[in-house]
Formats: sequence, structure tokens, C-alpha cells
Amino acid sequence: MFARLMPRDGRFFEYYNAHAERIVEGARELALMITSFSELEIHAQRIDAAERAADKVTHETITQLHRTFITPFDRDQMHQLITSMDDIVDLIQDVAESVLLYDLRRITPEAKQLAEICLMCCERVRSAVALLTNVKQPEAIMRCCEEIDRLESDADRVMRAALGKLFRDENDLKQVIKMRVLYDLLESITDRCEDVANVIEGIVLENS
Repeated sequence: MFARLMPRDGRFFEYYNAHAERIVEGARELALMITSFSELEIHAQRIDAAERAADKVTHETITQLHRTFITPFDRDQMHQLITSMDDIVDLIQDVAESVLLYDLRRITPEAKQLAEICLMCCERVRSAVALLTNVKQPEAIMRCCEEIDRLESDADRVMRAALGKLFRDENDLKQVIKMRVLYDLLESITDRCEDVANVIEGIVLENS
């Protein structure tokens, strides 16, 4: 029944895909910002632009939900999906703002690793969202969601090791506080990606 109701040229899927592109755009800029640790303001400005574009897509999606009588899948799930996706790009912006606000002068290898995991997570979100137009192939979607779960677990392990090293080796209390906040924010991006994966899994299980 789901496949029959799904419009082939439905704007909802265009919105979701457009938003997912902005997520990856922001995550890519964040990874560059953290790993190169140069041109910080330029990367932050690009992340801000991605976040504003994502907000616009979120608004358009929710407006369209209110105007559409028959939706491709459950209305609440559709709303939850776009708002969960928006949480990701909001957190990406939070990380970039924190780097500037805290006036960080140096970054750790663990922060770089977390930023790279965040990018990989966001890329898997984009892949899973793109596959939602064809729930007749749930295996591919579920594989993306499983990869997101695995990456979130990787981020947890990296953060735990990073905190242990930070508390053990860093003598500058201000740097400890700054890096702890940064680690938490970076790891939270993967948590929000996992939230999106959980919503997508629910959609697939109910409609495939």
C-alpha cells in the first residue's frame, strides 16, 4: 500500500534529500575546520550558511506536511524525521561556534578523529534518506542504519579514550574544560545521527 501511495515526484523526498545534502555540507566543513585547524572563521561561516539553508528546508517540509492530506508515510514520522535531521546540523553549528567562542589554539588527534566519524555518520544519513523512495529494498536502508549505529559506538569509544587522556595528560585546566565540551558536542552529533537512523528504521519496518 505504501508504494502505491508514494508519489514518484513527491516534494517531500526532494526536501529530505536537500536537507541531507546540507547536513553533509556542514559536516564536511566541520571536519576540515577541525582537522586542518586553519581558516576557522571561513569554515564557520560556511557551516552557518548550511544551517540556514537546512532551516529553510525544514520550514518548507513542515509547511508542506500541513497542506498535504495524503502523505507518503505516517505524518508524525515524517515530522520526526525532518526535525531529527535538523538537530544534526544545529549541533554541527554548535561545534563550530564553540571552537571560535573558546578561542582554541590547539586541537587533539582525538577531536580530529571524532570530526571524521561525524562526517562518515552524516554521509550514511544522506544515503539512508536517499533510499527511502524505495522501501521495497529495505536491506540497503537497514545496512545504512546499522553503519550509523556502529559509527556512533566508535565515537563513544574514541570519546572515552579522549577524556581519559585529557584528564591524565593535560595540565591546563582551561584546555581540559574546553576540550571536554568539544568532545561532548562532537559525540552528540553521532547520537543525533543515530536518532535519525532509528526513525528511518521505524518507517521501513512499518511500510516495507
